[in-house]
Amino acid sequence: MNDSIENNAAALRTRLKELRKAQSPHDTRRGALLIRGRLYTWLATTRAALQAAGRPTPTNVAAFWSMESEPELQPLLAQWVEDGISVSLPVISAADSPLQFRIWTPGTAMQTSPYGFEEPVGLAAPLPDIILVPTLGYTRHGDRIGYGKGYYDRTLAALKAKSHAFTSIGIAWACGDLSGQDHTPAAHDVKLDSILTDKGWAVPAPKLA
Repeated sequence: MNDSIENNAAALRTRLKELRKAQSPHDTRRGALLIRGRLYTWLATTRAALQAAGRPTPTNVAAFWSMESEPELQPLLAQWVEDGISVSLPVISAADSPLQFRIWTPGTAMQTSPYGFEEPVGLAAPLPDIILVPTLGYTRHGDRIGYGKGYYDRTLAALKAKSHAFTSIGIAWACGDLSGQDHTPAAHDVKLDSILTDKGWAVPAPKLA
């Protein structure tokens, strides 16, 4: 990636952060509630349909611990654990490496990562059936703008390299929509299977059943 592309990407990230910061607390609370509801309904109906068809159901969800500016997922994660879903959270093991995932439950001890988000302290998680990806900006084709460190691109690429079947869902605010803008993904960017925002599915919900 040349300097001009890097500079453009940095400026875009700054603008997207300003847009989400400008949202009202009421809108972010309501939007996060809608995201949690849609995710819960999607996974529940998908699992029920697969079970009725006698097919394996997704049981391992790699989520993320939402930071202040991101849609709050924590109540949903606790509900999934109560429903028997295995929930894991990302852990940074080394710079420039794929993320690792550790099992999380409401009683799991947490530690703060070098990047300021909470990581679980505990057992390694199984490979995810579903991975939720924090998404700053997005296109309707599944392209994602993240925070610029490349951890999720490396992680998704590593899972694909293992020929592991999984579904990736970006979690974003609708203000991150890059439709109509001149955005060219970098060569290392990995497309997401779906993207969910506070306004609905920006990239249609995955159909696993």
